[in-house]
Amino acid sequence: MISIGLRVDIDTLNGTRAGLPRLLDTMGRFGIRASFFFSVGPDNMGRHIWRLFRRDFLIKMLKSRAPSLYGWGILLRGTLWPGPLIWKVLQPHLRRAKVEGHEIGLHAWDHHRWQSRAGRMSVEEVAGELGRGMAALSEIAGNPPESFAAPGWKCTDALLRAEQSLGLRYASDCRGSTIFYPVVDGRRLCVPQVPVTLPTYDEVLGRKGITDKNYNDYILSIVKEDRLNVLTIHAEVEGMMRRELFEEFIRKALTSGITIVPLCFLLPGDLSAIPSGAIGRGSIPGREGWVAVQVQGRVADSVPTAV
Repeated sequence: MISIGLRVDIDTLNGTRAGLPRLLDTMGRFGIRASFFFSVGPDNMGRHIWRLFRRDFLIKMLKSRAPSLYGWGILLRGTLWPGPLIWKVLQPHLRRAKVEGHEIGLHAWDHHRWQSRAGRMSVEEVAGELGRGMAALSEIAGNPPESFAAPGWKCTDALLRAEQSLGLRYASDCRGSTIFYPVVDGRRLCVPQVPVTLPTYDEVLGRKGITDKNYNDYILSIVKEDRLNVLTIHAEVEGMMRRELFEEFIRKALTSGITIVPLCFLLPGDLSAIPSGAIGRGSIPGREGWVAVQVQGRVADSVPTAV
């Protein structure tokens, strides 16, 4: 049986109050469950506008038709004034997701701050960001989340160390091919990584002839039975302007005999069987800037385990 682990990132205020309910409606109709990762702090998405001066980001924005995809309200929020706090509107939507059987995880306190500063944050700074987000999400959800997914796959050793004290079941901080325990400074950490293996909509649109007409067929063509399949969608995209496209994806996947599950379902029953691995910085076609990637080549399983 082929399974796709479905990760849903919610980055913005609009994604929370508009895209998320629509995604829940869609998934409810098809009877599928996913892992939802919530941003809970200020929505400062508009501050990414300065990245337009970077050639790769500008090309990506043009190819993905970002203004029509997201809307100027999202793209400019927090540019000239502090962005609104997402947690203030989050409660009914998060609790609905929880009641309907979806997995609840943390994505960020301040999504923009993470993407722009993650590579320079100390362990203490990272712990502060995670602590604020975990506290807010725990209060709304009624219990601490057991998973974290780094915005923009910006993962560092500081993050991996900070995750150790959170009691997480797993994290999804990088791009890769297999589930693994990350090794930092020769020690295997105790929070397994479930990497994203499939490209996102904005990464492939406009490349190699990929359009809305053939995007779903392309993604399904690279889903394999003998591999880890993890797909990330966004409440701001697949829950809003590309909602019909996502519904078509679900129909095609289910018709093909593919199951769609939360990421936690992909973990093996015997966690001790998960191999060790390493995370480095790399690049993904269609994505601007560096991302954390699983380093190919297995790290020896005999390394000490951090506790």
